[in-house]
Amino acid sequence: MAQELLESVSDRVATLTLNRPDRLNALSAPMLEGLLEALPRLAADAQVAVVVLTGAGRGFCAGGDVKSMAEGSSQLGMDDAVQRLRGRMEVSRLLHTIPKPTIAMVNGPAAGAGLAMALACDLRVASESARLITAFAKVGFSGDFGGSYFLSQLVGSGKARELYYLGEPLDAAQALALGLLNTVVPDAELLDATTALAQRLARGPGVALGLMKQNFNAAETGTLAELLDLEALHQIQTARTEDHAEAARAFVEKRPPLFKGR
Repeated sequence: MAQELLESVSDRVATLTLNRPDRLNALSAPMLEGLLEALPRLAADAQVAVVVLTGAGRGFCAGGDVKSMAEGSSQLGMDDAVQRLRGRMEVSRLLHTIPKPTIAMVNGPAAGAGLAMALACDLRVASESARLITAFAKVGFSGDFGGSYFLSQLVGSGKARELYYLGEPLDAAQALALGLLNTVVPDAELLDATTALAQRLARGPGVALGLMKQNFNAAETGTLAELLDLEALHQIQTARTEDHAEAARAFVEKRPPLFKGR
């Protein structure tokens, strides 16, 4: 059986590729176990500054494997089934919280849990042929992998509920207009555009970017006072980094800074 999650690292950018192209990269246990192993490891790897998630072939991720669901139901009891699913859903939390920028390269359909994982990433670059759909209502599901949380954050509760209840697909232009995507490019330019963005981030001040991510995550659920406390702490921490000292020298010398992520 082909490896269901591919991993490569180049120029401090790690790319994780969901690799079930015959099923539009529908999620499988080996794929999710691979992500759960890879994401914490890459987060701790000093040679990796950015993580890109994408899919092989003509799709990003179709979400849960409905065909497999139709072939037979799990024999697990309710509590065990809930616990197993919750453990697998940690993939979305990791994409959202690891202290490095995460980018979803959406190269086709992103549905259900696949869409949720794309929304969990910090940024989303999509091809013009990308299609986004919540899909859960169409198969009698309520939704998982944090999609209701991330969608509400991006488009507001009212629009998120509409997209979940009705399950209407969005083309790339519609998703961009709603703020679900950061950039849409022609299909042939998707890899180059995503690589350029990832490498630009990888050349940035890694400590500062990681703390920025923590600030934004805290802003989603915390109070203003709590966020101000966190910003003050992180600002002083970054003021004492080598990257800040290099940026200050570069400013005086009128040249681009050369960040080292420390």
